[in-house]
Amino acid sequence: MSIHRSDRGQATPLWAVVLVLAGLLLVPTGLLVRATVQRAEARSAADAAALAGALEGEGAARSVAEANGAELIDYQARGDLVEVTVVVGDRRATARAERSLRLEAPPRPDG
Repeated sequence: MSIHRSDRGQATPLWAVVLVLAGLLLVPTGLLVRATVQRAEARSAADAAALAGALEGEGAARSVAEANGAELIDYQARGDLVEVTVVVGDRRATARAERSLRLEAPPRPDG
């Protein structure tokens, strides 16, 4: 009596293991990508809210933060300096802006 073993069907369990391992690697990668995107969105929203706050006050900062998908959780104004903190998802960002714009009409050409 001889026992004849075949290699047929060996690839299926191997591919199943590879797919499971790939799936396990995708979960932390997805979480890392999500955190990175939220961090960038929070920074952008904080920058925009700080600029708006420096020019037009807290209401403008809050509106701009919300328009950028963030929640304004802190607003501090000290003279011309404004500091805001916003949250996007579970990421927090702080930005500062200073009102220092001097708007002047350009000189008119003589003519």
